[in-house]
This record gives sequence, C-alpha cells and structure tokens, in this order.
Amino acid sequence: MALVDQIKRLSDELAPETIQVRRHLHAHPELSYQEHATAALVEQHLTRLGLPFRRLATTGLVSEIVGHKPGKTVALRADLDALPIQEKNDGPYRSTVPGVMHACGHDVHTSSLLATAGILARIRNEFAGTVRLIFQPGEEKNPGGASLMIKEGVLGNPQPVSILGQHVMPLIPVGQVGFREGMYMASSDEIYLRVIGKGGHAGAPHLVVDPVVIAANIIVALQQVVSRQADPRQPTTLNFGKVVAQGATNIVPEEVTMAGTFRALNEVWREVALERISKLAQGVAEGMGGRCEVRISRGYPYLENDVTLTRRMRQAAVQYVGESNVVDLEVTLGSEDFAYYSHVVPACFYRLGTGNAARGITSYVHTPTFDIDEAALHLGPGLMAWMAIQELGQPA
Repeated sequence: MALVDQIKRLSDELAPETIQVRRHLHAHPELSYQEHATAALVEQHLTRLGLPFRRLATTGLVSEIVGHKPGKTVALRADLDALPIQEKNDGPYRSTVPGVMHACGHDVHTSSLLATAGILARIRNEFAGTVRLIFQPGEEKNPGGASLMIKEGVLGNPQPVSILGQHVMPLIPVGQVGFREGMYMASSDEIYLRVIGKGGHAGAPHLVVDPVVIAANIIVALQQVVSRQADPRQPTTLNFGKVVAQGATNIVPEEVTMAGTFRALNEVWREVALERISKLAQGVAEGMGGRCEVRISRGYPYLENDVTLTRRMRQAAVQYVGESNVVDLEVTLGSEDFAYYSHVVPACFYRLGTGNAARGITSYVHTPTFDIDEAALHLGPGLMAWMAIQELGQPA
C-alpha cells in the first residue's frame, strides 16, 4: 500500500476518536492561559501514544515523534484556548461553561493534531527525522501564547526547518483546503483610550467639557490615519468596537472610555500609524479642552507564509486531496499569533475547509453559532501527517 493511502486509512480509522475528543473539548472550553484541563487531556493522549512531552508557558506542551533515523525537524502547531462567547448552538456537545465557547475551532486544531500524532507514531518507520508537536495556550489574547512558547525555547535545540499550522475555515466547503503564498494576515494591536473632560448638567453645556463630544471627534479624526495617511495600496484598518459613557439623558459624564483595534500588513507603517493614533487622539482632546490617555497593547505581527515552503505544501495537498480541492486564499486583516513563528522559521499557515451550506453549517468564526462539519476531522489529521512527511524529504 502506498504511504499516502496508508495515511488516509489511518486518518479514517482514527476519525471516530478524533471527533469524540473534539466534542469533549468543545463541551469543556477554557479561556486563554487557563487551559489546564485541556492540557491534561493532551498529556493523556501523548502518554498513551508513548510520546515524551514537556510543559512550556504553563499550559503549553511540546512533544516529538522521532523517525527511524536522524534527519530534519519539522514543527506542527495547534492552539488550545476558547473565546468569551455564549454559545447559541443546541446540540449534544454544546459548551457547558457559561460565556465560554470554542468559536474559533481550536478544539478542532487540538484534536486533529493529536490524531496526526497518532498517525505519525504508527508509521515512524516510514520517515527519517523528527516531527515536533506544539500545543500552545493563549492564541486569542495578548501577548499571544506563541510568543511565550518561543521565549521558552519551543523553536530551539534544534531549530525546525519549517513549521505548519492548520486553521478551520467555514467559508471553504468541507473536503477542501486553502493556501496563500507570502503575506497573508495582518498585525493586530489593541487601542484603549480614556477621554477625560468635566461632567455636569446637560442643560448647562457652557459649564462642562463634554468627553462624549470629544470622543466622537476623536473617532472621526482617527479615521484619517487610514483614509488619508495610509498608502491606499497597503491594506490597513482601524475600528472602535467599544465606547462607554456612563452619563444619562441629562448628565454629561466625567469621562468616556473606548477600545478598538488597528490592523496592518507592514511593520514600518504599523509603527508610524500607532504613533500618529496616539498623538492625534491626544491633540483632539486637548484642542477641545479635555485630555486623552492612550494605552496601546501590542499584539501580533503580520503573518507571512514562506513562498517556497507554501508552494511545496500546496503540492503535497494536491497529492492528498486532488487539484480541484485545493483553493487559493485572499489576504485577510484577521490576525493570528502563529505569525510569531513565521518571523523565526519558514512557516505555512493553511486553511481546512469546515463549511457545509447544505447542512446549514455556515457561521463564521468568533460567532455564537459557529460549528463545523466533522467530516473535516477525517481529512485534517492525515493531510497534516502527509505534509509533514513530505517536508522531511520523503518520496511521494
């Protein structure tokens, strides 16, 4: 039996257990940097496979599968954390934790990588080299678990020649996978503004310094950073999704707080824009008689897929699922802390199709109705195992 067919068979054989693990994780989600039970479950499965592991960054784990002789090292990554979202799905594996949900597919990523480990452990005599398994915490929250794992040496001793990351994509039908060479995802920084004025009676506006009006002007003025100061050929965006003014119909509050996000695909522009955002917000507030405190929480850098590596992995995917089931991805201003890895070693971050319009499985990630077609868990583990072996240099 050809190796690719052997891997497909193993992926299908493991699929019922993979789905069971995914459903358990989905029903018991844990927020960023709190993934203690999730990490314990990963440990149990690695122990059962006879794979050594060590903890990094508190709830992160790293393990290795060594082939039949020495060779290169390739890294595979999954993330563990869930989101602070109240699930609205009504099914047997819906979240049992109020206000917490696996709405970004990390339950899929973790269960899939565990199944990939199961496949590779069974066929370790078929490849040379080492596959490093990275289960990281905190993808959804700054500073990003990937950055902490890197600081604790997950990409060292030896450094992998490359790293692969898989992520669900509900906009791609199940059975398909997507790739993009080069720049793919944006940097992401959190902007927190505190606009301070002078509160008072709404019927005496001459006696107050209205922070609500100042905040409104700041929001409008800051859009100039994107619409008039950014190169129009360079994707970038600035949005404020939270504005809090604790006043009333006849009460002007003392302050207004705002929270937003800035995204960019260029690190030089990112630095310039963040400085301009800070200065402009402060200047508008001062010009209107108030003041603005600015706090910027630095997030993830841009994510760039190594062109040569991604081209190789795309071809490996074509061998596994066929040319018609491999699609090209568009640049997105979404962000991912996998980007940190891509700034250290050649990286390929690809998408696993999980959508099924006929079954109504169409909700996007980070929504309370997100779900997947679990047929993706027949495909995902085997595909990653196949790509890892191809990257280690085994013949097709």
